[in-house]
Amino acid sequence: MIDQSIFQKFDFFFTSDIILMLFNSFEYIFLFLPVTLAIYFVLNHRGLSAVGRAWLLLCGLFYYSYWNIFYLPLLVASILVNFGIGHALSDAEGVLKKVPRMAVLWCGILFNVGLLGYFKYTNFFIGAINSAFETHIGLLKIALPLGISYFTFIQISFLTAVYRGVTRESNLLNYSLYVSFFPQLLSGPIVYHGEMMPQFTDPNRIRVNYDNIMKGVLMFSIGLFKKTVIADNLAAWAVQGFDHAHTLNFFEAWFTSLSYTFQLYNDFSGYIDMANGVALILNINLPINFNSPYKATSIQDYWRRFHITLIRFLRDHVYIPLGGSKKGDLRLYLNITVIFIVAGIWHGTLFSYIAWALMSSGAMITHRIWNKSGRRMNRYLAWFVTFNFINVANLVFRANSIGDAWKVLRGMLGMNGVMLSEKLGGLVFLKAGGITFGKWLNNIGGDKYYLIYFIIGAALIAFLCKNARELSEEMKPNIRWALFTGLVLGVGLIHMTQVRVFLYFNY
Repeated sequence: MIDQSIFQKFDFFFTSDIILMLFNSFEYIFLFLPVTLAIYFVLNHRGLSAVGRAWLLLCGLFYYSYWNIFYLPLLVASILVNFGIGHALSDAEGVLKKVPRMAVLWCGILFNVGLLGYFKYTNFFIGAINSAFETHIGLLKIALPLGISYFTFIQISFLTAVYRGVTRESNLLNYSLYVSFFPQLLSGPIVYHGEMMPQFTDPNRIRVNYDNIMKGVLMFSIGLFKKTVIADNLAAWAVQGFDHAHTLNFFEAWFTSLSYTFQLYNDFSGYIDMANGVALILNINLPINFNSPYKATSIQDYWRRFHITLIRFLRDHVYIPLGGSKKGDLRLYLNITVIFIVAGIWHGTLFSYIAWALMSSGAMITHRIWNKSGRRMNRYLAWFVTFNFINVANLVFRANSIGDAWKVLRGMLGMNGVMLSEKLGGLVFLKAGGITFGKWLNNIGGDKYYLIYFIIGAALIAFLCKNARELSEEMKPNIRWALFTGLVLGVGLIHMTQVRVFLYFNY
């Protein structure tokens, strides 16, 4: 059996010395974004809409190269190759008229998958070979290019849409902007060409829209608050519990898992809110990618709310081509398992991602069988079961190894004992039940008791409050909404003392 820990050092993701212009950075909020917006709308105001699109393209390329300019040619080359393949697919009477269109499509898909596979999985396979056969093949010095998982899937979706006759694009500027639009370039959503580009060429969307600016600023502010105030604070317990603690008692394990579950919620939804907000200021509506998933009352409902565009892509490009639900139950269950395994591999090379995929597919299959039986569960009980399954699945997803996941799960099951704070000595009678008293959160940073309030607050927001998109739709131009937006934005800015990378930048 291959040791999971061997591969941890082969994941060349992010280190502390990498320079990024994140949404939650001062240079992005107070320099890059104002300059980008001002010049774009000035150009459009002067009737130079094509130049305005070119400006957005340059801003997207600059935003990408700010991380590492040496990876800019990779993005540009990917755009040019896919544009050429898309043009060949749409021009059946062109120079490639003697080549089957299906062959051209598969060449494009293999190019994109090969590019993603080289950067994301080469060292994993080298490590697997070295471990299995005791060889000593040298690892390649490969850094994972930012956003490659996203712009790869975006361009595969474009090629398949052109092949099906759903869309076409003969303008290189428009296509390049579609792929490199900076709000969604690094962490999604995974947008389809047909829902994106018509908005850029719509004459009604090139002017300043103060209503959209107002709503966009609100969404951006809520996203910033989620990231800097909630997610980044909860990361303290999650990191300590998963990565540093050797053992966890009952409460330490539950606070570790819940910290990550709500960190993931606020980190990912925060990014999406900020991306949607900036896009809306530019009069562009990105597809919904995150719709209050912790309110779900079934695992199927959850996956209709979480990372919506990834599931849509896998449905359209994997699940349906495999036959979907039209070839019998066994084939259906196999297809469900396949799309979740693809989703797991898409996230990375750790075996815990495969375990997470199998857990998720098993839950989906169980839900299908349950529904088919005609049984129904109380709505609140269904929500409770769904959320707790998600919480356990998240800890498997987060863990660096299966062993780390089991460490947390053992604690959650009480297998390492239950400890209460020594300050609760008045409950000493509980010792008869095996409960001990002491520094009850010592293994995850016992001095951070205030994080309990962050977990409670995050839970109330996730379970009871409307999300940023819903709030933006209700927003009115009045003092009350202005004060609310200013308060949320101000608190989010105050907490930008340490800029942290978004979790989904790792994928």
